[in-house]
Amino acid sequence: MHILVINSGSSSIKFSLFEADKGEPRSLYEGEVTGIGGSTSRFKFRDASGRDLSGGRAEVKAESSVEAIGLVVDAVSGAGLPKFEAVGYRVVHPGPKLDRHVRIDDAVMKDLEEAVEFAPLHDPAVIAVIREMMRRFPNVGHYACFDTVFHETMPAAATTYPIPVEYREPGVRRYGFHGLSCESIVRQLRAENGIPFPRRMVIAHLGSGCSVTAVVDGCSVDTTMGLTPTGGVVMGTRPGDLDPGLVLFLLRRMKGDGASALERILNHDSGMVALSGMPNDMKAVRGAVVKDDARARLAVEIFTRSVKKAVGGFIALMGGVDAVVFAGGIGENDARSRAEILGGMESFGISINSALNEATGDAIRRLNASDSAPMVFVVPAKEDWMIAVHVGRMARPQN
Repeated sequence: MHILVINSGSSSIKFSLFEADKGEPRSLYEGEVTGIGGSTSRFKFRDASGRDLSGGRAEVKAESSVEAIGLVVDAVSGAGLPKFEAVGYRVVHPGPKLDRHVRIDDAVMKDLEEAVEFAPLHDPAVIAVIREMMRRFPNVGHYACFDTVFHETMPAAATTYPIPVEYREPGVRRYGFHGLSCESIVRQLRAENGIPFPRRMVIAHLGSGCSVTAVVDGCSVDTTMGLTPTGGVVMGTRPGDLDPGLVLFLLRRMKGDGASALERILNHDSGMVALSGMPNDMKAVRGAVVKDDARARLAVEIFTRSVKKAVGGFIALMGGVDAVVFAGGIGENDARSRAEILGGMESFGISINSALNEATGDAIRRLNASDSAPMVFVVPAKEDWMIAVHVGRMARPQN
């Protein structure tokens, strides 16, 4: 079986073609369209060995997600490429009615449309892509995989907001996100030879979006993101948790359509970009710190402080920790952030080996010092692979 995985955002689409006949799915081809809606979009397509298959089309026209998905279809339908039998989509927010990964039909599409109010910046683009792909490939199975499902194991004490019940009843609760990343990490660690599977684990998925999740026996028990992916720790363009009174204060200061303006501020103009005054790029911010840029230094301090507080809080919640795991673009690649986040956690028994922390690689890497009781890992976030796992399970005939 060959599975096409589509991971779409508001201005980008990542895609991968997997073979999923025996054992774990294996990626054969992958690519992305970025800058969707801009004057010029970028296109990449390569095979598993890294060979460029874009045909020299680095710059393309993609004024909408539908136009972008046409480029994806052209790429994966090229001569010599295997035909896919199923398509899996990463959907950020399923809303209150969908609590598991599902094959998409008319009823599911109706539920996804209703869920847009929970994620107006994330879900509309993927819904448009799903509709276009179902139109183009009506005889292929289409499956939605949700970032929230992994967190369905959280107890009510972790999911319930302390607001009047009439507002909770329509589905207002803490859902949690980055679940596909967390689940892929759990699955990879279970399969890793030579290490005991950590019973109590804190996973720090740090990228443009960031979250920290507490995991016990492979199940989520708490996480920093809530109703939407805006809350929690400080992120690239999102502020994380704020005093609700601050949100009211901002609304009172705004004129016209205050809700839309505030939504843009909280999702696009806050977080690290607001603190540093720089584009959303941790590497560039770190470079500015070296040049003694005060704003960049403060941005990094606030970011690492927020993640440290979340990690420490979850260790206390679980009564200790057996492993801390870093994933995502920052978590996997920024040694300084890892060191700063775990600095001062010797009271929890955590210490890292500086040489191991500075090393690079794209596989599971263990970073803790020999005298550190808790293990520390870098584990690649494999969301697309996790989607292929779920789609393969759902698409195969059930005995």
